[in-house]
Amino acid sequence: MRPTSTFASITRRAPGGALITAIAIVTAAVSPCVSTLSAQQSSGVHRSGVHAIAQRQEPIRATTTAEDAQDHWVDSVLATLSLHDKVAQLVWPWMLGDYVATDDPAWLRSLTLVRDQHVGGIIMSVGSPTEIAEKINALQRAAPLPLLVSADLETGAAFRARGGYFLPNGIDLGGSTQFPYQMGVGATRDTTLAYAMGRVTALEGRAMGIEMAFAPVLDVNNNPRNPVIGPRSFGEDPRQVAALGSAFIHGLQANGEFAVGKHFPGHGDTEQNSHLELARVMAPRAQLDTLELVPFRAGIASGVRGIMTFHGYIPALDTTQIAATLNPRIMTDLLRTQLGFRGLVVTDALDMGGVLGNLGMEEATMRAFEAGADVLLMPSDAVRAIDAVANGVTTGRFTQARLDQSVRRILELKYEAGLARNRYTNPDSMRAVVGDAANLATARLVAERAITLAKDSLNSVPFALPKTARVVSITIAAPSDLGAGRTFDADLRTAYPNLVSVALTPQTVFDNTAGAAAGNSKYVASPRPAFIPGAVENALRAADGADAVIVSYYLSGSSSTATLASPVGYPELIAGLQQRTPRFVLASFGTPYVLADANAPAYLVAWGPWAPQQHAAARALLGLAPITGAMPVSVPPLLPRWANVQRAVTAPPVVVSPPASH
Repeated sequence: MRPTSTFASITRRAPGGALITAIAIVTAAVSPCVSTLSAQQSSGVHRSGVHAIAQRQEPIRATTTAEDAQDHWVDSVLATLSLHDKVAQLVWPWMLGDYVATDDPAWLRSLTLVRDQHVGGIIMSVGSPTEIAEKINALQRAAPLPLLVSADLETGAAFRARGGYFLPNGIDLGGSTQFPYQMGVGATRDTTLAYAMGRVTALEGRAMGIEMAFAPVLDVNNNPRNPVIGPRSFGEDPRQVAALGSAFIHGLQANGEFAVGKHFPGHGDTEQNSHLELARVMAPRAQLDTLELVPFRAGIASGVRGIMTFHGYIPALDTTQIAATLNPRIMTDLLRTQLGFRGLVVTDALDMGGVLGNLGMEEATMRAFEAGADVLLMPSDAVRAIDAVANGVTTGRFTQARLDQSVRRILELKYEAGLARNRYTNPDSMRAVVGDAANLATARLVAERAITLAKDSLNSVPFALPKTARVVSITIAAPSDLGAGRTFDADLRTAYPNLVSVALTPQTVFDNTAGAAAGNSKYVASPRPAFIPGAVENALRAADGADAVIVSYYLSGSSSTATLASPVGYPELIAGLQQRTPRFVLASFGTPYVLADANAPAYLVAWGPWAPQQHAAARALLGLAPITGAMPVSVPPLLPRWANVQRAVTAPPVVVSPPASH
């Protein structure tokens, strides 16, 4: 049965002065979006040893409680596991959600880890919803014990489950429901919307076979120069991050998916990317208690089932210069003893530069376990990681009791997720849930409420121009962002058929200026991405005589970003455009801090590069939707936190087809 929901309007006043109309979600019926496969589908599974015990359904007396049944299953399974298989339950490798043939080398490697090495779970990466579900089912069929499947689902299931683009035509292949970055939810200031986002994420994730979401991000992004968190956070106010994070957790877990808050004890106040190096948080202990730790305390109080670690050095907690992931004073003494967390501790990826440092993979893995981790996520070599921890038990570095403690936590979650009864999802039923009309409507509502007009000193927004106006839309995006500007410009063109679209793509530029700085005359790569010579001049020529110019900025932090600095040539572009027209709007679909690199009279923030955010931004600029968001972060020295300009609907409705999902 598909859950049915009704939406009730709730209007109240939120911080920043805006009246917020939210949705109240009432679930009329809920049932699992999974079904047992036929005998033909599962009959080929080898069921000797531990697998037979995991699959056996023993009768439970009427007086046996659910807790007793769980303990019985966990104890039965744990008693059958060898040392190798116990350690393997802790090691969760990365799997791509792509289509692969059964004899593909990549698939055979994945199959070996599950079927032969008996890993306890996986982290599923990008792919279409159908491909992800089919691959999860195939892996579950091969697993001696049910796999606990996890994924990064920070902006909904579409954070990983999208179909991509078909090239060279650029056809969007659709996918699951896309929400804005968490900071966009922060801009709404509404916990009801955070809950709704968690709810949809859980329904779609479980329908695909994903039981655990590595979300929400509980980091407080109080450092504008943070290159990797940024809009992934709910904001810079710890109380707001705590409230919205807790609502998101409840939305996930009330609808069947385990939440994992990250990155403990806080990745917000740093200027280093932990994917590339050991990040550093130099805040004093008093700040940690009143800022960084506030959302984690709230998450623990809300019953979050997992916490993910931070690959960073925090001298206020321990002057030993190692990642918090590897530090027992943080992961055991602080998290377990002081904060009372009893759930699953999951490392951030163990192939990241911030945790490896000068350590080998095996030693980093053992130290993470020693520090208190239950799940050892994404080691670069899962087999060697298993062998290393098993050897640590054999040699007395770790006790058997310590290992059993972590295995038991994982098995308990597997039972609670229903995997002891049924480990499979039904791809046919999935299509009635993932990306359905109700979920897309929820995502569109969140996208619209998130739109923030942070400033508009010349009252340029919304546009009030004749249909014949010459409007120029300039898109700044990475070469890999194939969807940047597509929906936004298409929507604007419905109002202004003469719209001129210009794309600027920062590149690694080779010139002799950088070479001279390095003491030679050779052409070398610029230290920052730059617009290729002539690109800025071309954009300025396109803007000559324009009635309005919009610059859409899609760049933001990522796992490979060392600095958030805008491209070389960007300030000159913004200055030149403002000289050509008084009606100039800077719209950010990436980092909300780009205004600091070049000021603008009007600044709109959409909180994500995806089609629903582009659609919402276009509707706001055209006066087709109200603008009610407020900045959940400050942009020093230009904007305070909660900066906002409210706008009502001014234009008659225009029929614009909303994006499907991505």
